[in-house]
Amino acid sequence: MTAPPLALYIHIPWCVKKCPYCDFNSHTAPGGLPQQDYVDALLADLDQDLRDYAVAARPIVSVFFGGGTPSLFAPEFIGAILRGARERLRFADAAEITLETNPGTVEHGRFEDYLRAGVNRLSFGVQSLDDEKLKRLGRIHSAAEVRAAVRLARAAGFDNFNLDLMYALPEQSLAQALDDLDQALELQPAHISHYQLTLEPNTAFANNPPPLPDDDLAWDMQEACAARLAGAGFDHYETSAYARPGRQSVHNVNYWQFGDYLGIGAGAHAKLTDTAAGVHRRWKIRAPKAYLAHAGSPRGVGGDARIGAEQLPFEFMLNALRLEDGYPQSLFAARTGLDAAQIAAPLAEAGRRGWLECTGGLVRPTALGKRFLNDVIALFLP
Repeated sequence: MTAPPLALYIHIPWCVKKCPYCDFNSHTAPGGLPQQDYVDALLADLDQDLRDYAVAARPIVSVFFGGGTPSLFAPEFIGAILRGARERLRFADAAEITLETNPGTVEHGRFEDYLRAGVNRLSFGVQSLDDEKLKRLGRIHSAAEVRAAVRLARAAGFDNFNLDLMYALPEQSLAQALDDLDQALELQPAHISHYQLTLEPNTAFANNPPPLPDDDLAWDMQEACAARLAGAGFDHYETSAYARPGRQSVHNVNYWQFGDYLGIGAGAHAKLTDTAAGVHRRWKIRAPKAYLAHAGSPRGVGGDARIGAEQLPFEFMLNALRLEDGYPQSLFAARTGLDAAQIAAPLAEAGRRGWLECTGGLVRPTALGKRFLNDVIALFLP
């Protein structure tokens, strides 16, 4: 087993408003944002991880500020987090540093200031460019604000940005899904994350479901939009991700290739490899108030777990099979420390069912396998 690339995930858990479909660890902050206190907590959290895991000498290939809405934090506080991280970690040259932001002007600072703070990639939570659909989703921005925010970001110097776009929205037609995508393409993003709205447990939508397109219509939307994106020059490199050449998300590819990542912030998760002790997961306590009180101490850690050898094949495939081009056959042993023979039987069964193919040194899902990906991955359960 070799140490894989290492990334840093930073969770900022506050939003202006909780969306009815959202199951992320996000919260409103009626009393105001504790920006400086949270910066201090994040860096104390990072110090705790670095005491417990010997990763400080490994280069950081990417940083991702997720949430919540990280751009609720002013640029100077985002800059302070990055400076503190650089004092403790070795950043790779040209490390990708992504900030999630929402288009509403109340939710972000000046893009020029985020760029100066060290952010070099933006991810806009657009979801739709249809104002009626945005209202159904509980979003507080309009389609006009999306266009304005993209113009401002581009004028500030950002040429690498992602648009998050959903399909299979309440009462959405195929024509409407394609129109949403066409409007997004007019904004000339480098990357589009295009994913289906699903009803997640413990959300407002799960408790009071809106009328959604059926599975067949949702599949038609996915297929038609994928074709439209391909025609526009986007590479479909991961189940829900499309990028212009050379603009794949470094951070997300590291996840899918079973790379390592530190995770700091309320509810953040980490996956770390010790070449002698195996692969570990660590997660932080979720409640922001408790996290602020205990970050940097053992009480701030929600849990630690070693991934057992019997579970590693499933964990690896859960990520690697999301890649449209598959993964190199040698990657399984490199990332898990296990012999490839341990997955020979489920690989053969997936091949027999027409779900996977192994050609040119790559293992990749077939067109049929992509449609039944959950069933493919389930073959690798212990």
